[in-house]
Amino acid sequence: MTETLRALQPAHRLASIEQAVDAFSLLRDYFEGAIIVDAQTRITWIDTRYRELLKLDPSFDPLGLSVEDVIPHSLLRRVVETGRPILLDIMDFDDRQFVVCRIPLKDENGHVEGAVGFVFYDNVDYLAPILDKFASLQQQLSRARAALTRERQTKYTLSSFVGISECVRELKATVRRFALRDGAALIEGETGTGKELLAHAMHQQSDRADGPFVAINVAAIPETLLEAEFFGVAPGAFTGADRKPRKGKFELAHGGTLFLDEIGDMPASLQAKLLRALQEGEIEPLGSNTVKKVDVRIIAATSQDLQSRLAEKSFRADLYYRIAVLTVYVPPLRERLEDIGPISEVILEQIAPPPDGSGWIISPEAITQLMQHDWPGNVRELRNTLERAAAMAANDQISGPLIERALPQRQRNNPAATHKGDLSMRLAAAERQALVDALAASGGSRTAAARRLGVSRSQFYEKLKRHAL
Repeated sequence: MTETLRALQPAHRLASIEQAVDAFSLLRDYFEGAIIVDAQTRITWIDTRYRELLKLDPSFDPLGLSVEDVIPHSLLRRVVETGRPILLDIMDFDDRQFVVCRIPLKDENGHVEGAVGFVFYDNVDYLAPILDKFASLQQQLSRARAALTRERQTKYTLSSFVGISECVRELKATVRRFALRDGAALIEGETGTGKELLAHAMHQQSDRADGPFVAINVAAIPETLLEAEFFGVAPGAFTGADRKPRKGKFELAHGGTLFLDEIGDMPASLQAKLLRALQEGEIEPLGSNTVKKVDVRIIAATSQDLQSRLAEKSFRADLYYRIAVLTVYVPPLRERLEDIGPISEVILEQIAPPPDGSGWIISPEAITQLMQHDWPGNVRELRNTLERAAAMAANDQISGPLIERALPQRQRNNPAATHKGDLSMRLAAAERQALVDALAASGGSRTAAARRLGVSRSQFYEKLKRHAL
């Protein structure tokens, strides 16, 4: 063997190889076999025990052959090319598995001259506890990824938007047509009309249905965090930032749809950056100089009158025309009263049934009572009312008088009317009316309405939710 080594190796390399062989002789009690390759990953040495593990014929001489010719799944070439060790791995050979370690061999200048690999065990049963733990972690990771994928898929289809009225039939036909286009879409309508549901449906019927659906509520995120939410954050971009990059919503939605809810509340400072991302199809994470290409379809929604915002110059005209390529108007519930019955039936199917296990039964009188309400909160307020009625019901019957009790007590046609009920109900009714008046006076701008009432935006949103607005 020494003669073969000398024939294959230059003199300056032979010493390091022989030193490695001598070191292995000292450590032979700790491994089952060893092999050495040169800088071209040709086998320069292999010990007898490794030959026996590989079941090589005694007459076969592997020296000088490429390591893959003898050990097909060897990664010694990767170690030579990268100069990095692979300290623990499981290598397949025929129908067996070896626990192996691979280390580069370097000269005094740090240049890689070859690599050594040796077998710890020829039976992976030694590592059964570690492998079981690894398999368990892999299963948890797979489940987490699957759950995240489900969250980024659409939750609704067009059939989820309930209605029998003519305007709903026209609305669904429009959504089907727009789903086949890839241009940006703007869904306009009052709060609670189902704008996000239609955005899900538009994505689900588009060519991007297999891609992610990522939603972001512009109004619900503090202005200082919006840019990071949209475009992501580079490692160490600011004090306290994660050392790992964090993807923004644009990058997460790559290949799919990005839904921007309440885009009318987007601050002016971010509108220009959003416009650039839409025009160029590229983003720049916060604190990074790297530009990333993204392929997303934008579906935006607003409960505000963006035309008025344009006149006030609080919303950029160029951004508006970029997102309003395809526009969809969702009619409020008061304009399609014939849909209240079917919608109520669907909502009651989703509410927990009465104790006896039967389903809820809503009377015609109750439907009539619901149709007499003006529903400023639209379907969201209708759901709130029905849930309240179900909670107050003594049995499975949802009657007219029960609905009358469940409806929010507030001033309607007569501003001077006195509210019935105790002080807390009167105060709640007054607060609700103040919210409605502030929104009306602010042209639907929630930020402006909160400022008008002298409360923070988060407090204003909490009050809107409490009163089903």
